[in-house]
Formats: sequence, C-alpha cells, structure tokens
Amino acid sequence: MKAIIIAAGPSTRLRPFTEYKPKCLLEIEGITILDRILEVFYSCGINDIVIIRGYQKETINLPNIKYYDNDNYYNNNILESLFYAEPELDEEFIFTYSDILYNKKVVQKLLDAPHDFNLIIDRDWRIRYENRTKHPTDEAELACVVDGKVTRLSKFFNPDVAYGEFIGLGKISKKGAEILTRNYNRAKYNKTCKYDGRFHDATTFDKAYLTDMFEELINRGYPIYSVDIQGNWVELDTDEDYEYAKQLIKKGKI
Repeated sequence: MKAIIIAAGPSTRLRPFTEYKPKCLLEIEGITILDRILEVFYSCGINDIVIIRGYQKETINLPNIKYYDNDNYYNNNILESLFYAEPELDEEFIFTYSDILYNKKVVQKLLDAPHDFNLIIDRDWRIRYENRTKHPTDEAELACVVDGKVTRLSKFFNPDVAYGEFIGLGKISKKGAEILTRNYNRAKYNKTCKYDGRFHDATTFDKAYLTDMFEELINRGYPIYSVDIQGNWVELDTDEDYEYAKQLIKKGKI
C-alpha cells in the first residue's frame, strides 16, 4: 500500500511558527506532525511513502521517501498538489492532509474499506468544535451520507443536516485512481466542466480542494463511500488545536 502525504501549503494561520518551516514540521510533545503521521503508517505496514512538498520544501528531507515538488503552491491548492504526484496514481493508495493526526485504528479501518473511493468521515465532529473559536464550523468539510454513500461534500451547506466531517484522509483503489485521473484531466481542460469560472466550491479550478473533485465524481454518478469514525483525530490549524492535540496525545487517543 502506498501513502501520499500532501504537504505543499504555506500555513499562514500559524505564523510566526511556520515562518521558516511547513506546518507538518511543527512539534507536539517533541515529535513533529509529519513524524507522527509516518509512525502510524509504518505501524500499519505502509512503507511506500510519497510526500508532495511546496512551501519551505528543502526542510522536508527524510530518507526512504519519494518527493514531488509543487513550486506553484501559492497559486494553487490541494487538488493540484496531489496531481504533481500523478505518476504515483497508478495503483491503490491512501492520501492524507499533512496537518491532521489520527491513530492506528483509523488507518486500519480505512485499509479494510473495500470500495473504489473511501473517505474517513467523523460522526462526532461537532464535539471537536466546542470552544474552538479560531476555526468555526463554516470551514469544516462536511458530508451528507445516505446508505453509506457520500451524496454531498462541501463547506457550504447547513451543518444541522451534515452526517459528519471529512477529515482529509481516504483510500482510492487502482480503478478509482484511473477514474480520478481521467475526470481530473477532463475537468481541468474542458471549460464546460466549470461554472462561471468556478469549479464547485472553488473560485477557480487551480484553487480546488479534493472535496471539489469528489463532488464532481459524485455528480457524475461515481459512488464514494463513508468510512465512519467517532473522534480520535485532530486538525492542527490554530494554537487552540495544538492544545487539544496535546490532550488527545496524553489520553492515548492519537
């Protein structure tokens, strides 16, 4: 199994801590976010690691890892970053944001998921936003799910009807990778796939998130499945998140 870690963004919210290094190299309890992610993957037997770098790329230089560089990271977003590693999208793979932490059980559940598109969805997402004043719920990547299938994935709908939050971790089969690549290239180069210059929630295709591409696939009839969890993860976007992560680490939840 291959794991692709998307770590190109500049992480401006955490300045000055990210002035000279990407967010994934910030330490929590003496261990970097990236090392914690790698530790979970290695413990699950995932040793084929790809990292997509961008901001302060020279600071990410661990051995036995394949690197792709997105030097245009200020002008694009997560979807474009993933496709800098397009040569790697020729087999089943796990993808992950580089600013989230989760435990081995979450990854193991993902490995057991049988579908072409499998996304980790947190059912207890509202608990994580209690007292989280610096990252409001309207920035959550929320999912609607019916009979196990994701029917909508967006930041822009009523959270009261959300099934859960997409955490930024998923698994795509070899067939799914072919579908993803084909539809990515079709959408990128075919103007009819865009709506007044937008691509789903994104203002332009270059600024699209993975969720925008998954929305495109859903609209085209490709089934995307939810792999449900209840907590045991954290996004690290603000100083509040760091304090919360420390609590989860001390409790052994991540």
